[in-house]
Amino acid sequence: MENAVFKSVREFMAKKSMIEREKKRAKLVEKYADKREALLEEFKSAVSPLDKLEVHRKIQQLPRNSAPTRHRNRCWVTGRPRGVYSDFGLSRNVLREWAHQGLLPGVVKSSW
Repeated sequence: MENAVFKSVREFMAKKSMIEREKKRAKLVEKYADKREALLEEFKSAVSPLDKLEVHRKIQQLPRNSAPTRHRNRCWVTGRPRGVYSDFGLSRNVLREWAHQGLLPGVVKSSW
């Protein structure tokens, strides 16, 4: 039964290159998080415009992909970048399909 579930979903797998790119971005975000945070605090505390400009240049020297906004959560089954529920790491389509099949413990269809 499990193979049938994965078979129906795996037809829509994202390109491996996109998934690897996101993994690379996640590593860069983690690697530069402390340095970026320290520079941003320094930028906020700087009083003179020249100090702010200097700190801003330091921030610009960091890799673009190290910014947290460039990292995108993806579904771990399909690789879909949009409509991903962070609680499960699944896209809305896979979440709905698996919930209907009873593969997600504790998830029930809402009714009121």
